[in-house]
Amino acid sequence: MSAATPTPVQLNPLGGESYRLTLPNTANAPKLARDFLTSLLRVSRHPGLVDDARLCVTELVTNAHCHTRTPLIRVHVAVNRKRVTVAVTDDGGPVGTALGTTLRPVPAATPEQEHGRGLALVESLALAWGTGSGGERHPGRTVVWFTLGRPEATA
Repeated sequence: MSAATPTPVQLNPLGGESYRLTLPNTANAPKLARDFLTSLLRVSRHPGLVDDARLCVTELVTNAHCHTRTPLIRVHVAVNRKRVTVAVTDDGGPVGTALGTTLRPVPAATPEQEHGRGLALVESLALAWGTGSGGERHPGRTVVWFTLGRPEATA
């Protein structure tokens, strides 16, 4: 089960490697982010996470592309031997509704609805996910993140 939290977790709390990709806000951004993440997970020995990671990053980058006027979309990936955490950041500039206010899972969408199931999908696949802001240093910036991997053993 995953939990949405209001602030992002530290991206790489258990050590490992970090990677960043900055994309122009174009229709190609989701595909580029998918391909980037796929390559990272395959070389970091996480091939079992590839499908879920591709779905989740596609949803977050697509939301940034469709719901903001941000010129750049940033993807930060932290990988260690147990988990991968992906954060997608935009600079805001809403089209219609601010991205930060649209990033909430909606109740089960009906099959007839064209939109509204993406973040519920992220929530169902991720160990954890959440949203945050750029804080005082980057006002207006929205960060949405998810973590995939093996759940921690409970005592």
